[in-house]
Amino acid sequence: MATLVITDNLKEELIKFLKKNHKADLTTTYLHYLEKKFNVKPVLFPRDKMIYQSQEDLVKRLGEQGKLWRETEIKIQFGQQSVNEQTKKIYICPYTGKVFGDNTCANPQDAIYDWVSRCPENTERSGGLRVKRFFVSEDPEVIKNYIVKQKEPIKKMVFSSAVTGKLFNSKQAVIEDLVKNQIKPFEFVKMLNQNLYEIEGTFLGFIQKQLDESQVSAFFEAISGIEELAQHVKEWQEESGDEASEH
Repeated sequence: MATLVITDNLKEELIKFLKKNHKADLTTTYLHYLEKKFNVKPVLFPRDKMIYQSQEDLVKRLGEQGKLWRETEIKIQFGQQSVNEQTKKIYICPYTGKVFGDNTCANPQDAIYDWVSRCPENTERSGGLRVKRFFVSEDPEVIKNYIVKQKEPIKKMVFSSAVTGKLFNSKQAVIEDLVKNQIKPFEFVKMLNQNLYEIEGTFLGFIQKQLDESQVSAFFEAISGIEELAQHVKEWQEESGDEASEH
C-alpha cells in the first residue's frame, strides 16, 4: 500500500471539517480531503443536468464541443434609433437592422414581432407567412452600436450564446453571462449521494480513481496517526466492525 502523507494545511482542514461535522463518516471525510487537496470546485450545468469538475473545465469543454457560442452577423442601421444611454435591452430585425429599445418603446417585443411580420426585406417563409425571427441583446457593448449615428447601415460580427440565444459583443461576455446565470456550485461531498445529475466523464474518472479501495485505506492509515482525530478514527473502526458482524 502506498504511503499517503497529509500536509499540515490539509490536517488543519480535516480537523476543522470534523469539528463542524461530528457525524461525518470516513468516505465523506475523504471526499472533503480530496476537495481541498486537488482544489476541486464542482459546478452544475442545469440545462444538460451535468456536473463538471470546475467552472474553468465546463467553459473549456463546452467551447471544444461548440456548445458555448456562435458567430452571428447583425445589421446596424444608424440614424434616429429607439436606443439611448439608458437602454438595457434591445430587439433587432436581422433583415434591416431596425431596433426597438426596452425604455423607448412601450412593448418592444410586440413591436419587433409586428415589424418582422411586415418587413419587406424578410424573405423567409413558413407556411406561406413571413418568419418572425429577430435578435435580442442585453450586452451594453452591443447596445452602444445602435446609439452612434451613421449615414449607412453596417454589418458587424457578434457572438450568440449557444445556451440562451442572446447576442454579446465578445466571447468573454458570453462566458461571463454563462458563469453568472447558467451554472451553480455543487458540493463535492454530496456527489456520491445524488442521482439527479450526470457527472462529466473525465471528472467521473477522477472520482473513481481516487475512491479506489487502496487509496481510501491509505488515507485511513494516514489519518489514524493524527492525534486530534483519534476519536473519529475509533468511531469509524467501530462502525466498520458493526457492519461486518451484520453480514
